[in-house]
Amino acid sequence: MRQIKVLFVCMGNICRSPTAEGVFNKVITDMNATEQFLVDSAGTHAYHVGEPSDSRSQQTASGRGVDLSMIRARKVSLSDFEHFDHILAMDADNYQLLLNASPKKYHHKIALFLDYATESNEQNVPDPYYGGPNGFEHVFDLVEDASKGFYHTVIK
Repeated sequence: MRQIKVLFVCMGNICRSPTAEGVFNKVITDMNATEQFLVDSAGTHAYHVGEPSDSRSQQTASGRGVDLSMIRARKVSLSDFEHFDHILAMDADNYQLLLNASPKKYHHKIALFLDYATESNEQNVPDPYYGGPNGFEHVFDLVEDASKGFYHTVIK
């Protein structure tokens, strides 16, 4: 059985995309589908390479049963475009950066993550970095919704 390889991408890979990685891992664990997926996250910028997820992201996730403590920030590499089947951007800016950074033959792999949300009409997962704790809760809600929607879309 071939694994479905999924990469979640935001700007610095310390808030939104690691939250998406952790939440999606929980979704596939709950669905007994971990063997079917390979999941990772990255950033379009190298601001935080090697750093753990933002403590507020970790705290929000931990409060909802998701552990982000092992995730370390990394920058998207050219090889990611070939390696991953789905590259899911957290917002339109990072979506455009991914398109600009990738060979055209891989553009079909790149999508906005919230295109898979079923309970929200938002297109962008907002960056909670400079916001208060409610921003991290809102991000978690959006990511959880889109993770479930994405799972049910690709597992058909």
